[in-house]
Amino acid sequence: MTASTTAASSVERELAAKALKTAPNGQQLPVRAEVRARKGKQPAWLLAVVVVLALACGASLAVGARAIPLDTVWDALLHFNPAEGNHAVVHARIPRTGLGLLAGGALGLAGAAMQGVARNPLADPGIMGVNAGAALAVVAGIYLFGITGLGGYIWFAFLGAAAAAAVVYLLASMGRDGATPVKLALAGAALSAGLYSLMNVVLVSSQDTLDRFRFWQVGGVAGRDWSVILPGLPFLVVGALIVLLSGRILNGLALGDDLARGLGQRVGLSRAIVALGVVLLCGSATALAGPIGFLGLVIPHAVRFFTGPDYRWILPFSLVLAPALLLAADVVGRVVLLPGEVPAGIMTAILGAPVFVWLVRRGKGVSL
Repeated sequence: MTASTTAASSVERELAAKALKTAPNGQQLPVRAEVRARKGKQPAWLLAVVVVLALACGASLAVGARAIPLDTVWDALLHFNPAEGNHAVVHARIPRTGLGLLAGGALGLAGAAMQGVARNPLADPGIMGVNAGAALAVVAGIYLFGITGLGGYIWFAFLGAAAAAAVVYLLASMGRDGATPVKLALAGAALSAGLYSLMNVVLVSSQDTLDRFRFWQVGGVAGRDWSVILPGLPFLVVGALIVLLSGRILNGLALGDDLARGLGQRVGLSRAIVALGVVLLCGSATALAGPIGFLGLVIPHAVRFFTGPDYRWILPFSLVLAPALLLAADVVGRVVLLPGEVPAGIMTAILGAPVFVWLVRRGKGVSL
C-alpha cells in the first residue's frame, strides 16, 4: 500500500468520525444516545402511522354531506351493489381518497427530499418556487393552447416545475459560496413572487383562463376521477422510487458538501438524482391536485420526532403520514361548512401556516 493511499484512507476515516459528531457549522448533531434510544422503535412507530393512515382512509370514505356507517363502507368495498345508494356514494368517494393518498404521499416525500438537498429546514415545493413554476405553466397551457382537462395539465406542470427548480438552483449557485441553503431559499422566494406576478397578469387579462384555472388553483382532491388520476400514476411511482432509494444520499448531503465529498459522494450527481425525483413528484401531484401548500414543510418536521435525523426513515414516514394529514384535512373541509365544502388545499394552509410561523420563530431549534 502506498503512502498516498494510506494518507487518503486516514483522511476519510477522520472525516467520517467528524461527520458523526458535528455539523458543518460546528453545531452538535443529535447525540448517539438519542439515536440509540430511537433505534429499533421506528418499525413500531411506522406501523402505528400506517394504522392512522388506514383510519383516515376509512373516514374519507365514510364522512361527508352524507355520513355512512363503517360497516356499510366495508360491505360496499367487498360486495358492491350499484342499486344501493350508500354503496354508490362510497364508490364515488374512492377516486377522491385515492388521489389524497397519491398526492399526499408525493408532496410529503418531495418536501423531505427538498429539505435534505437544500439543507434548509424551511424548504418545500411552495417555498422553493416549484409550485409557482407548475402553476404558471398550467396557466400558459390554458391561455395559449386551450387546455381544458386536468389530464392535459400534467405535462405543463412537469415542464414548469422542472424549469423553476433549475432556475432556482442556477440563481443560488451564483457567487463564490455556491448554492447555500440561505441562497436557495431566497432564490426560491424571489422566483415564486415573480412567477405568481406573471401568472396574475395573464389571469387578469383573460376571464376565460381565470374561470378554468381558479378551480384548480385552490388545490384539492374533489372532482377528480380515475381517468384524470391514472395518467399521473407512472410519474408518481418513478419519482417515489427515486426519492425512497436516496436515503443514504440525503444523509450524506445533510453533512455538507465538503464532508459528503470526503466520504466519497459525488455531490452534483447526487443532487441531480434527488432533484429529478422531486420534480416528478411535485409536477404530477400539483397537476392532479393543484398547488397544495405546507404539506411538504410540516410533515418532515413532524416525523423527525419518530425517526431522528436519518433520512432512510424520514422518507417512508413522510410517505405515510402526509396523505393521512391531507385526507384528514379533506374530511374536515367536507363537514365544516355544510352543505358546502372547503377545499383540502385551504384546510392544509390553515393548519400549516401557524406551524410555519412557529418554525420561523423557533429558528435554531429546527434541525435537519
